[in-house]
Amino acid sequence: MIHFDRFILDNGMCVLVHEDKSTPLVAVNLLYKVGAKYESPNKTGFAHLFEHLMFGGSKNAPDYDEPLQWAGGESNAFTNNDVTSFYATVPTQNLETVFWLESDRMVNLNINAKTLDVQRKVVVEEFKETCLNQPYGDVWHHLVKLAYEVHPYRWPTIGLTPEHVESATLHDVKDFFYRYYHPRNAILVVSGNVKEAQIRQLAEKWFGDIEAHEMPDVRIPVEPEQQSMHIHQMEANVPTDALYMAFHTGKRCEKDYYKSDLLSDILSRGRSSRLYQRLLKDRRLFSDIDAYVTGNIDPGLFVIEGKPADGVSIEAAEAAVWEELELLKNELIVERELQKIKNKVESSLVFSETNILTKAINLAMFEVQGNADLINQEAQLYRSIESQELLAHANHLFRKENCSELFYRAKR
Repeated sequence: MIHFDRFILDNGMCVLVHEDKSTPLVAVNLLYKVGAKYESPNKTGFAHLFEHLMFGGSKNAPDYDEPLQWAGGESNAFTNNDVTSFYATVPTQNLETVFWLESDRMVNLNINAKTLDVQRKVVVEEFKETCLNQPYGDVWHHLVKLAYEVHPYRWPTIGLTPEHVESATLHDVKDFFYRYYHPRNAILVVSGNVKEAQIRQLAEKWFGDIEAHEMPDVRIPVEPEQQSMHIHQMEANVPTDALYMAFHTGKRCEKDYYKSDLLSDILSRGRSSRLYQRLLKDRRLFSDIDAYVTGNIDPGLFVIEGKPADGVSIEAAEAAVWEELELLKNELIVERELQKIKNKVESSLVFSETNILTKAINLAMFEVQGNADLINQEAQLYRSIESQELLAHANHLFRKENCSELFYRAKR
């Protein structure tokens, strides 16, 4: 059980505190409720750009990393479709350094032509390196565009095209910062060798007097239910063919997510999983195959991806996957197989609770979805799912009209 306290500052900033006396360290996670889905279709990649800009220095800390390193700490960040999260780990006695650094860049971030030009070049180069110049690097661009029609998940976090970031003006960037990077749109989580009263005092000192902006009026369009199978075929200079199948599934905090997650583990978690044993080891139809759930806050995707073995057509590989999905739809999963997967999931959850940074990040992610205590309920949610529920869910999930398939062929 992860115990935590929760309070709200007068400016709307949410603060969660988890006390863990077993460590001399403390982890701080500052999550902003802004990800790629909050961008305009003609101005994508801004949330990811700001992940970089936030390390470009602020008025009283020209170099974010230097004072943190002097304090014995380290930091990093991530951006996804839903949120941007900045986190740091530091010895408890130097915790206030992190509060100073985070509050200063929340108020006094250096946003000028020079910093924008530097970070814009970094982001564009990253786009080219990971998406344009790497085999299969543009897969996600094609797959989400195929699966989503109206929801902004139809573009990846890095953006639709590098031109959107290249053409971003200083006014565009400052406007995006003002709308989203402020206390009312933030969740601060502190996990480690601290006391709630200490964190309350530090939060009030460093964040309490920061102006509370109005929350942006953002209306995310609801993705309509897919009515027919979507198929896209393409060729590229890649070593071998690849198959991608995406099925629409539920939100991260809905029970259907946990059913989908268990099904993905049954299919591909470990060397004893169905897809590995039957399609890779026994029938040798694939050289590599995986299944996973995206875990988005809004309804996400259940993805199966694999590379056919030498001499195996992509059509034959696809047919074999559908055969395995039909088995899931027509046979109850035996208790031994299901219990084995549940044990693995619970072991992973328990192990994650030993790390203060993981706890801080997870608490923030559950809080942004409206229920931080879900961190303590997940194991029971997985345990409560029965074979009959998985059978029904497989029949709802693995329908051809719910599927988007990308045939990524190597140029011959």
